[in-house]
Amino acid sequence: MKTRFAKSKTNTNRIFAIVLTGIGILATVPLLLGAHTPATTSITVVNNSSREIRHVYLSPTNQDNWGPDQIAGSMIGSGGGSYTLNNVSCSQADIKVITEDQNGCFLYQVVACGQSSTWTITNDAAPDCGN
Repeated sequence: MKTRFAKSKTNTNRIFAIVLTGIGILATVPLLLGAHTPATTSITVVNNSSREIRHVYLSPTNQDNWGPDQIAGSMIGSGGGSYTLNNVSCSQADIKVITEDQNGCFLYQVVACGQSSTWTITNDAAPDCGN
């Protein structure tokens, strides 16, 4: 037969275990909230220039390592052609969009992730032709 002291100690241990479990659950909530999936966005490139866009690449804003050509086998025609990249995954707040024209010259634009963006290229944009 258990004494009154033994029963009291058992109840105290149960309460202590419940409290510790509750604290553990509460401690993991901020970790779970911080673990997020990368944002996705859609990016429309509108070509209002006289250049023909032959390639579109994506890159983190702080890197020069571009991903694969996003329009492989296609082009964005001059004078109003457009192309939309859907479900672009972003691991940062912004992403760099790089286009290459028929002369091998590049244009760069940084767009915000998590919202749809449109980049309109005009003849006023100064291309990087490696000079």
